Amino acid sequence: MKYFCFSLFLFLASPNLIFSQNTAVNTNEKLIYTASYTLSGLLTEIAQISLETSPVKTSTATLLKLKFTATTFSKFDNFFKVRDLYESYVNPKTLTPLLYKRDIVEGGFKRIEQYKFNHKTKTIDCFVHKFQKNGEFKENISVPNSGNTKDLIATIYNVRNLDFTKLKVGQTKSFPFIFDTAEKIITIKYLGKETINSNLGKKECYKMSLTLKNDNALKGTNDNLLWLSADVTKIPVLAKFKIAIGTGELKIKSATGLLN
Repeated sequence: MKYFCFSLFLFLASPNLIFSQNTAVNTNEKLIYTASYTLSGLLTEIAQISLETSPVKTSTATLLKLKFTATTFSKFDNFFKVRDLYESYVNPKTLTPLLYKRDIVEGGFKRIEQYKFNHKTKTIDCFVHKFQKNGEFKENISVPNSGNTKDLIATIYNVRNLDFTKLKVGQTKSFPFIFDTAEKIITIKYLGKETINSNLGKKECYKMSLTLKNDNALKGTNDNLLWLSADVTKIPVLAKFKIAIGTGELKIKSATGLLN
């Protein structure tokens, strides 16, 4: 189930190919999804995912808060309870991350993280607090940042500023992201446009496949797919993925506060 939750992020967080200034992400947005997983051979809705944005004022600037929550439906809590909260504080014009927070409960495991992005020194200062059956563990780690590495939440929103007019069908790109204090590499392949049915009606979408290097969370070559709406907002509409112990889907349920 750890890989199931991780996979949700990977599909929402395709890498930064050709970014410009933020022209897609609005303040006070709310996107709701249902997450499904194969149980006893049937694809079953087991959790709700939400993505929200809101402005946050500090003493020196106004930042944009990006919030991700994942909650299993109560009838599945005895099987594997998930109560995950992720937050990223970014520059509203460029969506560059400054601060990232993670507070998760998955089964009997609890983990709290805070990452500070120091863009002058090109480092990410990570604080981790883990709660496990054999005790609590705290650590501070400084991770080098090549300048392109983002947290997963910031990447989710950065992907919506991709300029798909500059991508060719079949084109692939690989990019770093940070997860569990380690840099990982994801590679995407742009597959062209496809119209799909969704809870928002028929949507023309940009379709892409995703593979993960140096990690075994995802399986298969063309079994992991993501569809983004082919409009100014480029919101994730549908994702299908394969992991070691089954398959899953992420479907959009509702969307409010989007740019027109």
